Amino acid sequence: MVLMERRIRVLIAKPGLDGHDRGAKVVARALRDAGMEVVYTGLRQTPEMIVSAALQEDVDAVGLSVLSGAHMHYFKEVKRLLDEQGAADVLLFGGGIIPDEDVPKLKEMGVAEVFGPGSPTSAIVEFIRRATAERWQEQS
Repeated sequence: MVLMERRIRVLIAKPGLDGHDRGAKVVARALRDAGMEVVYTGLRQTPEMIVSAALQEDVDAVGLSVLSGAHMHYFKEVKRLLDEQGAADVLLFGGGIIPDEDVPKLKEMGVAEVFGPGSPTSAIVEFIRRATAERWQEQS
């Protein structure tokens, strides 16, 4: 009998009206190259669309890329909807142009990690691997 290791499933989303998605695509490719299954939702997603896709795709993690300055709103709404839909165990992380003083506030509301411009993709990959492994151990 051969046991297959479960692949990490990650959804990458661009909430709001921000039309710049190069960073999100770079992260999505790095995660895919690291062996993860990646769903990229594309531009101009609402929190409801993001959470619906996360549930449909049964993802382990959701990453938001926010450059518009509306990060507090979008992270808060996505986290609220995940919790309401019984998906509080989905890892929520993100990046973009987020002021340093907002990072502790985001973490208090349940965002696991925030990656700023210039963050190495290897750091994002390792963070997701470590955090999902911890969550899987807690669930078993």
